[in-house]
Amino acid sequence: MDNNTPKKTDTTTFKKRFLICFWSIIGTGLLTIVLIFWMITQGWLGYLPPLNELQNPKNKFATEVISSDMQLLGRYYRNENRVGVTYDQISPNMINALIATEDVRYYDHTGVDLKSLMRAVMKLGRAGGGSTLTQQLAKQLWSPRANNIFERALQKPIEWVIATKLERLYSKEEILTMYLNQFDFLYNAVGIKSAAQVYFSTTPADLKQEEAAMLVGMCKNPSMYNPRRRPERALNRRNTVLDQMCKYDYITQHVCDSLKALPIELKYQSVDHKQGIAPYFREYLRQVLTAKEPKPSHYSEWNQLQYKIDLRQWEENPLYGFCNKNHKPDGTPYDLYQDGLRIYTTIDSRMQQYAEEAVSEHIQDLQKSFFREKRNKSYAPFSQDLTTEEIDGIMNRSMRQTDRYRVLKQQGLNETDIRKVFNTPVNMRVFSYNGMIDTVMTPIDSIRWNKHFLRCGFMSMEAHSGAVKAYVGGPNFSHFQYDMVTSGRRQVGSTIKPYLFTLAMDEGMWPCDSTVNDSITLIDGNGVAWTPRDDHHANQGEMVTLSWGLEKSSNWITAYLMSLYTPEQLVRLMRSFGIEGQLDPVVSLCLGPCEVSVKEMVDAYTTFPNKGIRVEPLYVTRIEDNNGNILATFTPKTYEIISETTSYKMISMLCNVMDQGTGVRARFRYGLKGPMGGKTGTSQNHSDGWFVGFTPSLVSGVWVGGEDRSIHFDNMSAGQGANMALPVWAIYMQKVYADEELGYNPEEQFDIPEWFDPNAGCK
Repeated sequence: MDNNTPKKTDTTTFKKRFLICFWSIIGTGLLTIVLIFWMITQGWLGYLPPLNELQNPKNKFATEVISSDMQLLGRYYRNENRVGVTYDQISPNMINALIATEDVRYYDHTGVDLKSLMRAVMKLGRAGGGSTLTQQLAKQLWSPRANNIFERALQKPIEWVIATKLERLYSKEEILTMYLNQFDFLYNAVGIKSAAQVYFSTTPADLKQEEAAMLVGMCKNPSMYNPRRRPERALNRRNTVLDQMCKYDYITQHVCDSLKALPIELKYQSVDHKQGIAPYFREYLRQVLTAKEPKPSHYSEWNQLQYKIDLRQWEENPLYGFCNKNHKPDGTPYDLYQDGLRIYTTIDSRMQQYAEEAVSEHIQDLQKSFFREKRNKSYAPFSQDLTTEEIDGIMNRSMRQTDRYRVLKQQGLNETDIRKVFNTPVNMRVFSYNGMIDTVMTPIDSIRWNKHFLRCGFMSMEAHSGAVKAYVGGPNFSHFQYDMVTSGRRQVGSTIKPYLFTLAMDEGMWPCDSTVNDSITLIDGNGVAWTPRDDHHANQGEMVTLSWGLEKSSNWITAYLMSLYTPEQLVRLMRSFGIEGQLDPVVSLCLGPCEVSVKEMVDAYTTFPNKGIRVEPLYVTRIEDNNGNILATFTPKTYEIISETTSYKMISMLCNVMDQGTGVRARFRYGLKGPMGGKTGTSQNHSDGWFVGFTPSLVSGVWVGGEDRSIHFDNMSAGQGANMALPVWAIYMQKVYADEELGYNPEEQFDIPEWFDPNAGCK
């Protein structure tokens, strides 16, 4: 017995020491863990976002541009196309799929699921990572990339601490919403709203069960389960999500089996600001919203008129420079690209679509005619009137304006070497209306090729409200980004004549007043004789009415009216009509040598159907912040320009233009009926084709021409406004009238009182 006592004592002592050591290690470990978590919560170890940042996560949301019929036109964003949605805007299918797959005990834990965590540890991660949705959100929002082992070791504890804080600050629904708003689904689809649109052309609220399952499947690894690049993996992962939904009773086995049998049917639409509806309008609006206060030093000496125009916009137009003139509660200006604004525009998506279709249909037909005329011509696409030296000069200027030239110049190449590069054939892709063409061409020839394509500007607005319903700045924004609605100014030709006729009518003349239709010579301010040419020789030497002169676009009758007034009077009236560009007070101004934008012409013509009151274009009705608070509302500005009686006179004459004058093809070729007025215009050498037309409700304007004024048809019949521009307006109006939901009635009458008689002043 005694011999065994020491052995028992030694064993007991060993056990005691082992237990002391074991529990000491455990206690030290637990104490260390507690200490680490305490230090993290105090912000002494790792990065823990401050309370105010946890309460207000710095989410960067894209700004949405919304049409008047509540369709998404596009978004502005810098790096991430993320748009926030609320919990009730997300389909229950998405919520159920997410919880069933990523965090089945989501509603039972407080940020960290210890049961899932222990299972993950015991099974070495084979049963999942153990991270809750709240932890995943914490990682997305505040877990930067680890640069070393120490930082990686601290990531999980920090995420746990943040997750528990988030659970105390937010409801379960709010956390789910933040998670889905934050997740990057690839292809600029950041957040569930963008993902639903990009992959399925729908909204989060309308996601079907199989669509939601596919998107949730991507949450595990969006690159691995990319439905476009790895469709089989995406399908298998989607079916796994459906199995999880069935396992946890979100769907029945029958529904699960039925959905798993379906293929993935994507309705993919890429996110690109150059694509989609109204790209020219969206770009114009972006420039307006982000404009800065004009400074004279930022404008070249020759561009001081533009400085004055921009300064007036800054001072009088609340939309111009909105983001820099308005500030958030923290005092910083609004950021169009990450503050999640919602901009409600006047554009109607249906009318915009019709306008883009009208431009595309006519310009492509016109382009075929242009190619036929210029085929095998050494001077193509330029006018036959140009010399080889003049064409070379244009091409050299165009070459110097390219990015390729600037890069070569920065690399130190001289002019000779640069020209050699531009005259060396290379593989390239060039634009055509039948798709991009792979070819071998010299860079200088590619510039010349692009110059073959005709350009177009079109804008349509409501005469009474000023609401701009359609805006097309060119035939293809991806390849021709210069905006011919507001940025481009071209000679207006005969579309200027209604302003002079308005001056005469406002001074007491009547449409039925008559004069001799014959050549007339005027003397300009420098004492130089000016005799306009008139290609219309019908009724020469006979007495004709002023109404006849406008409907036939007679230069002689126009010059006669000009002889009754001074150029300064015409300039003043045109300024009141909203024409802001350079206007030289010369007698020839009455035939339209001045350069005006489509926007200004449409704006000016609202005066006629609106009883003498001009309405400035209205592009935006209101702007909201990311929470739906209204930041600003916008109303149109109106100006009384002429008397009501004068407007009635002008409507009478401009309707005659459409019924029996230069605009008559809108009737006989396009079958448009009902009251309408308008005016065609063709500039010198038929470089610019114009048409501005109006009904009692809509005023729309079209310009068509080449990139340079030296690019045009060689024959007048093809290059005149009635052939170049009027068809775009006519096709557009056909489509608008055919859509009864828009509410524009072709039988609507102009609001002219019964007592008015255009011949009353001549009786």
